[in-house]
Amino acid sequence: MNFTGFELDQLLGMGEESNPLMMLVWILPVILFVFYGQRIQLYVTSGEIKKAIKKLDAYRSESRDELLGHLRDVTGSPQQQQQQQQHRPPGQANPDELAGKVSRFIDYITIMPVDMDPSGIVPKVKHVMRTREDVTRRQVRALAPGVADELQAARVQVLLEIASSLHMIHKTVNHMFLTAKRQNNYPLILPLQMALPFVMEQAEALRNATGAFREGHPVGDGIGPMIVGRMMRGLKKEEAALHTVLARDSYEGRSLLLLKARGPAPVVGRPADAISYIAESGQEIHAIIMIDAALKMEGEDSASVSHGFGAAIGGIGTERYEIEEYALGAGIPIFSIVVKESVEEAVTIMTEEIAQRADEIAVQVREMILENADEGQTVLVIGVGNTAGVAQ
Repeated sequence: MNFTGFELDQLLGMGEESNPLMMLVWILPVILFVFYGQRIQLYVTSGEIKKAIKKLDAYRSESRDELLGHLRDVTGSPQQQQQQQQHRPPGQANPDELAGKVSRFIDYITIMPVDMDPSGIVPKVKHVMRTREDVTRRQVRALAPGVADELQAARVQVLLEIASSLHMIHKTVNHMFLTAKRQNNYPLILPLQMALPFVMEQAEALRNATGAFREGHPVGDGIGPMIVGRMMRGLKKEEAALHTVLARDSYEGRSLLLLKARGPAPVVGRPADAISYIAESGQEIHAIIMIDAALKMEGEDSASVSHGFGAAIGGIGTERYEIEEYALGAGIPIFSIVVKESVEEAVTIMTEEIAQRADEIAVQVREMILENADEGQTVLVIGVGNTAGVAQ
């Protein structure tokens, strides 16, 4: 029964007599996609990427405003700022110039050494990064000349690093997008489209981390320092390296060297330099145990614990290289305990689930000491990570 008054074959042009109009309707889209398919795909994909770039721009602005707000808070009231301006030494930051100086510092870049000849590249990278850290600390002092508290200065430095990272992420994504759009090159935008979810995850984590570091709360990455900090509670501490403290203890006839960054400032310390300090003092080490946070894989539970071998420490690799070199030269093993976390959990306020693992892991550390060191031997236990809000 025909309810419409026409035949379907006639509509589609499939009858004995072909319909030129319908043939054109079928052929035109094919021609359109053959010659303009990539451009159409580029327009469709551009909408999603534009939204992400707009978010990144907002994150960048928010982090910069957070940094400026924190700087104004720690430098005091407007009257105090005016007094500091009248008595400040030459070269220190004028409150009126604060925004401009922050913008310039945020846009700083780090150029890695030439690696065509890999021999000796690690000391060069270490030198560049140490120079960057030292200069950044001086910049923080210039931005906030009234801040004598090292804790507040470290917080400003972390906020500056977050703002700089978000600024660089925005610049990179925007550059790749505009380049592909200018050239109408869809294949060029494909890598950006595939990497964008991971980039946005990191950017959102950094954005959410700002409040935690500004208020001085412990973050997920501080689980290692938290465990070692509890183990060295009540013990005498000594400065083993910049922002790094060492405590000595014993357990079941074994000597313990407990090492962590000096909290509650948001710093990671220099464990490799601390090991050199211990070695130069003549103290022999028979095993190293490192506790750190690690990114979990999809499907893994947060706060799950894994044991392993090797130096559990992130960063650009210079610290891990030096620790491995020491262990190789001394012929000693390196054991690791890692707590699995997401990107956001690692840099935002430590969850209760992660914090509750501290006592359990401390028991596991003591078991590992008994299993891998004999009586009379010395074990170095390192709590790796940002020790914001974690004292010792």
